[in-house]
Amino acid sequence: MSLTLALYYTIEHCVLSFIPAKYRVKDVTGQKVLITGAGSGLGRGMSEKFASLGCDLILWDINPSANNETADICKKHGGKVWTYTCDLSKRLAIYATAKKVEEEVGDIDILINNAGIVTGRKLLDCPDEIIEATMNINCNAHFWTLKSFLPSMMARNHGHIVSIASMAGIGGLNGLADYCASKFAAVGLHESITNEMEACGKDGIHTTLVCPGFINTGMFDGVGVKWKWAFPLLEPEYVVNTIVRGVLTNETLVMMPFCLKVIAMIKYWIPYKALAVVGKYAGYTSSMDNFRGRQKNN
Repeated sequence: MSLTLALYYTIEHCVLSFIPAKYRVKDVTGQKVLITGAGSGLGRGMSEKFASLGCDLILWDINPSANNETADICKKHGGKVWTYTCDLSKRLAIYATAKKVEEEVGDIDILINNAGIVTGRKLLDCPDEIIEATMNINCNAHFWTLKSFLPSMMARNHGHIVSIASMAGIGGLNGLADYCASKFAAVGLHESITNEMEACGKDGIHTTLVCPGFINTGMFDGVGVKWKWAFPLLEPEYVVNTIVRGVLTNETLVMMPFCLKVIAMIKYWIPYKALAVVGKYAGYTSSMDNFRGRQKNN
């Protein structure tokens, strides 16, 4: 019976992939969407996109000025917007901010754990406090937001959890030890929570894991690979549209570009040394050599 059901879901996925997304989208009008790291980059883009769909926005960021700019953009679409300044590297700050949201806004429908940082330093060049901050913001914050907002979702059997991870959560990269570790952890947490919801029978709670490649937001300024046709620098608008479409169609995994899906499939099927040779030839393993990252004036 279990094998038959697994086969059914596999066939269902294949069939749905041929149906245009516009015929499979769910209505999110009036739903409350909480986005961390909303002050810039993907966070700002997703905020505006969900606002244009008629959602109410709860925006979290450590930079109040940038967060307010995002709020002003979202308000043009007519929905309600709440802004909260929160240092996502601090557990108690997250719990305190979540308590304010509960009191001032109410239940959350869609939680998007988006906030992240990257330093691009090799392990021995990376100070301990930076490693701790990377783990706290890129992964540990997901624990605290989930523990804050998941109970009400479970009580209502309604909600959607979105984890913005990375291709760095699928394979380790030279010069990104702390970032990769944090994203691997975020992927593991997301998959575990997905299984927990399934085991609890909470079929009204959907989850979407997002694993994009390098994005042209300034966060990965300076990165480069030889095979740009396989590992292109993704434009933010494309990434935002792909993520939102994935949420609206209840996709469990959103991965881009396509080559990452291939890598994920073959990673454990071919010898590591063979995979390393391909990565070196493609320039993938040296992609961080000229990394600069987002400059302060950005």
